[in-house]
Formats: sequence, C-alpha cells, structure tokens
Amino acid sequence: MNHKQRLLNLLGLAQRAGKIVSGEELVTKEIQLSKAQLVFVACDTGKNTLKKIKDKSTYYQIPCCDLLSTMELTNALGKPRKVVAVMDAGFAKKMGELI
Repeated sequence: MNHKQRLLNLLGLAQRAGKIVSGEELVTKEIQLSKAQLVFVACDTGKNTLKKIKDKSTYYQIPCCDLLSTMELTNALGKPRKVVAVMDAGFAKKMGELI
C-alpha cells in the first residue's frame, strides 16, 4: 500500500473517530483557535479558497497539505469535502509522516 492510500485510510479512520472537522468556515475557525493539528485542502479547489486556507495555516503555523484531490478527500471521508482539519495530534503526527 502506498503512502497516499495509507494517508486516505488514516483520514477515514480519524473521521470515524470524530477527530475531523470539515468545511471551509469550520476549518478556518479551528485554525484561528489553533486547535487544528493538520489541514488538508483539495488541490483542485478554487484558487481563493486554496489561498485563504494556506495563508491562515501559515499565519497560525499549522501544517497544510494540498496533495489530495476533492475526489480523494470525498472518498476517504464518505462525504463531499474540499477542506478538512485533523483535530487529533496523534492522527496528525502519523499523517505528517506519510506526507
């Protein structure tokens, strides 16, 4: 199993464990509260959204990953998503190792 597949499996696991916050507004809020541990933004999302999430993540020093597509995030989480925050440090650390 490759890194990307393991990353997607971990995302699904984190989702089932209730350690994921998704949706642009909610994720932005969690970034500002410095509660998000790791942020995923779909590589094929709109330019404005991509820039906004990346800028916020950089400002609040939260790792941000744009390696996954909307389709991959949607499949991993079981619902259509473009912006996702991992709230759990353990999951974030594991995912960070795979990125």
